[in-house]
Amino acid sequence: MKRLEPNLLLAISAFFALLLVVATSIVFGPEHALLRNPLLAVICAGGYILLNPMLQKRMSQPARPPMISADSPGAAVWAGLFPVIMTGLAAIPVFRPGPDYGLIVIIAAVMFGVTAESALKARR
Repeated sequence: MKRLEPNLLLAISAFFALLLVVATSIVFGPEHALLRNPLLAVICAGGYILLNPMLQKRMSQPARPPMISADSPGAAVWAGLFPVIMTGLAAIPVFRPGPDYGLIVIIAAVMFGVTAESALKARR
């Protein structure tokens, strides 16, 4: 079996953290969040993954390398903070139920989009 790609593992852990954020925002948020928050997560993460490369090309920015690479081993520690931050965001609705947590879902979806884009770049 081949060695698992660390960017893929980061994207998988960020995906499960995003699921946790969506679940807690649905359970502890308002009633209309049942349909809206999962749609927000899918649209924001998918939009980031699809539109960010086009925006970078249009703005003439150099291509970014994957988040975790052999050239910068310390980046793995910083990249590992993404799922930790997302899990912390998932705890907010638990301790303060009631308000709308759509912004937290959007932030977590974009963070997942960053990790998924990194995994796609590492795959190439």
